[in-house]
Parts: sequence; structure tokens; C-alpha cells
Amino acid sequence: MEIILKEDIANLGYKNDIVNVKSGYGRNYLIPTGKAVIASPSAKKVLAEELKQRAHKLEKIKKDAEAVAAKLEGVSLTIATKVSSTGTIFGSVGNIQIAEALAKLGHEIDRKIIVVKDAVKEVGSYKAIVKLHKEVSVEVPFEVVAE
Repeated sequence: MEIILKEDIANLGYKNDIVNVKSGYGRNYLIPTGKAVIASPSAKKVLAEELKQRAHKLEKIKKDAEAVAAKLEGVSLTIATKVSSTGTIFGSVGNIQIAEALAKLGHEIDRKIIVVKDAVKEVGSYKAIVKLHKEVSVEVPFEVVAE
């Protein structure tokens, strides 16, 4: 089933992308929640016209994302957490803690666009990816230390 996404959906696509999904996923979840519409020929024409008109705005959004990426390029974080005697963390370090650490440095980044690949449950050095735009992402190294 071909659909047009109305918002960014992780592991599926970005807003205004035309993607193929299983019909149950599209009819039972994406369309009723307003996250997508069926990609009929008329909907595709409307989308093409809308994208043509929004090309200038999209270019500005991409430039803004690149500017934020340039600011984040040299940033390195240190996150202090409570650690047991064996070196394991009580809980884990995720995107919320990374967003808070970036906010302390003056970078207001939404936690939803920060991706930490592996579960951070031990002291050490890791990397997080900040997806600012579908074509712009930055790796932010961070180190977890004992509090």
C-alpha cells in the first residue's frame, strides 16, 4: 500500500515521503491517527505542487540544521551518574540525559532527535547521533563517569 507521510516516523520515512507499507499498518494505524494519507494520483499531484512551493523554505530549514551541526561538531560531553562498585550504572544513560547535558552547554536540542545506538549501562566512552534533518546528522561523543 502506497501512502504519503504527514509527519516524520522513525524507521519509516520523513514528512511528505511516499512509502510502501503493509496495508494493515497503513489502514489501522497511520491513516486513522493522521500520520499519513493514501497516495492516490490526485494526492500525489497536490504533494508535488506543495513541495514545489515549499522548496525555498526547506532549503532554509536545511541551512539552519547545518548551522546547528557546525556548532555541535566540536562538543564533547561528560555525564556523571551513580555507579556500583563493579562499574555498572544504576539505570542507564539515554537521550534525555544527553539532551540535558547539551542544554547545560547552551545547545537546546530536542531529546527525540538524539539516538543512542547501544544501551549505556557501564562507565566509558560512547557516541550519540543527533539527527537534525533528514540529510544532516552529527555524532556527539560523550563519556560516562562515576559521580
